[in-house]
Amino acid sequence: MKFFFLFFLPFVSPVRHSLKYFLTMTSGIPNIPEFMAVALVDDLQLGYCDSNIKRAKPRQEGFVKAFVKDNPEDLEWYTGRCFILHSSFRFSLVSLMRRFNQTEGVHTYQRLDGCEWDNETGEVKGFHQYSYDGEDFLVLDLNTMTWIAPVPQAVPTKLKWDTDEGTLQFNKIFYGHVCPEKLKKYVTYGNSYLQRTDLPSVFLLQKSPSSPVCCHATGFYPDKADIFWRKEGQQLFEDVDHGELLPNHDGTFQMSVDLNLSSVKPEDWEKYECVFQLAGVKHDIITKLDKDAIWTNHETPRDIRVPVIVAVLALVLAAIVGFIVYKKKKGAKCPPSPDSSSEASQHLNPDATTT
Repeated sequence: MKFFFLFFLPFVSPVRHSLKYFLTMTSGIPNIPEFMAVALVDDLQLGYCDSNIKRAKPRQEGFVKAFVKDNPEDLEWYTGRCFILHSSFRFSLVSLMRRFNQTEGVHTYQRLDGCEWDNETGEVKGFHQYSYDGEDFLVLDLNTMTWIAPVPQAVPTKLKWDTDEGTLQFNKIFYGHVCPEKLKKYVTYGNSYLQRTDLPSVFLLQKSPSSPVCCHATGFYPDKADIFWRKEGQQLFEDVDHGELLPNHDGTFQMSVDLNLSSVKPEDWEKYECVFQLAGVKHDIITKLDKDAIWTNHETPRDIRVPVIVAVLALVLAAIVGFIVYKKKKGAKCPPSPDSSSEASQHLNPDATTT
C-alpha cells in the first residue's frame, strides 16, 4: 500500500472499527513541522502531535474530550511515544537518504500502523508498514512475524529487524492485544457518535429545461455514502457527472450527481431514478425522475397551497444554502435554490421512497 502524508480514507463497514496511527518525517519542506503524527478511530481524529508543539493534543470535540478527562494517562502515553518516535524517525530518514544516495531535496519517511476489530465476529487484524518518498518500503506480516521488503534498499533493514526478537514480541502483543483493547475503549466512549446515522434530504434541481437534472442529497452522516442515477435498475455510467463530497456547517455532509437528459425521451423519464446509499443503513433512498418533483427557476408554482410552499421553501433554503454558496464559488452545475423574488416552481417528490 502506498501512502503520502495523511491521506487514507477506506470505506469501513458499520461493524468493523479501526484505530490508525499516521507518522510522517520530512526533510526539505519549509514552514511545516519535520515530524507529525495523528491518531484516528473510524477515521475520526483523536489527537495530534508534531515536533514543534512536542506534546500530544487531543481533539476537543465529541467523546474525545470526555475520554481524556477520564483517562489522562492515555494522553501522557501518546506524548511519550511522540517524543521517542520523532528521534527515531529523524535518524531513519537520514540513514535512508544515504542508502538511496541522496544528499538533499524533499524526502518523506512514513509509518501507518494500527488495528481493526469486528464487533460482531470478534476478529482482530493488525497492520504495520513503512514508506519512503511515497513508495512501499517495509511491511510487517503479523502472521509470520517477519518483514516484507518490496525494494532492494529495504533488505538490510528487513534482515536486521527479523532477528530483533524483543521488538517482534512487542509488535505481536501490541497489535494483537493492546491496540484492539484501546480501540474497544474508544468505541465504547464514542459509541453514539461513531455509530450516528443521519439520513439526508434529497432534492432534484434544474437550472433550465435543457440543463442536466441534479440529484442533491444533504444533511447526511457519516460521509461513507454513494449517490448515482440508474435506469430500470441498472446503474448509469454515461451521461452522469458526480459532484464532490462536501461538509455542511453542522458536521453533516452533502453530495450530488447530474443526469444529462438531452438524449432521454419524455416518455422514458419514469425509467430513471436517483439512488442514495449510506453506510449503516440497509435501505436505499430512491427518488424517481419526475418533472413535478424538480425544483426549477423557470416555472411558476402550481397545485401547491401557500402554507406548503412556505414550509418547503424554508426547509430547502436551510438544507442547501451552504451547498449553493460553495458551488457558486466552484462553478457548480447544480442550480441555485429558489427565492421569494424569483418565479420558482417548488415541488417535493411524492415518490421518494426508502427501500
